[in-house]
Amino acid sequence: MKKIYLAFGALIMVLMAASCSHTVTYADQKKREVSAINRYLADSTVSVISEAQFYANDCKTDVSKNEFVLFESNGIYMQIVRQGGGEKLKTGETATVLCRFTEWNLMTDSVTLSNNVLYYASIVDKMTVKNTLGTFTASFDSSSSLMYSAYGQSSGSTAVPSGWLVPFTFINLGREMKGEEVAKVKLIVPHSEGHLYASQNVTPYLYEITYQRGR
Repeated sequence: MKKIYLAFGALIMVLMAASCSHTVTYADQKKREVSAINRYLADSTVSVISEAQFYANDCKTDVSKNEFVLFESNGIYMQIVRQGGGEKLKTGETATVLCRFTEWNLMTDSVTLSNNVLYYASIVDKMTVKNTLGTFTASFDSSSSLMYSAYGQSSGSTAVPSGWLVPFTFINLGREMKGEEVAKVKLIVPHSEGHLYASQNVTPYLYEITYQRGR
């Protein structure tokens, strides 16, 4: 009988070990995220520059070299494709900003959302952005936002992902209707700086976004 109990106990230990071996931890998820980002950087021949290099170059990235600046504090990579006409959002100022974007899931290497396609072309994402001493906060207009409809509606949150706000320090907000150049950036946003789905699933996303000042 004792041998039976010992055998049963050993079987339980084996099953528990097997179960644990299939558990994906947060650390494992973060490793997969980093691998996905690094894979994109390599496959797209991205030239990563430091913040020091970025600031030394007047806060510009060389698109011909496919340069992205890495912000070490948050893990975001940014390429300024066009700085834009008009002016930067001043401290203390609040403005309506209109965005067109395409979003890629870097884990699956697939487009997941875009208002640059015909089906969603009528929806220009609208957000209200405020600059408080260089810190930017923003919320989507729930009546005109594909991002809100896709990721915020279930939770009721209109908050703009913090990754989307990083460019405001460096871009100008022009008005296309006035013939001014519209700012355009590419962003690699890790889960910690992304929307709710990204955060919950530890998923990095690539974005191509245009920003222009609304009325």
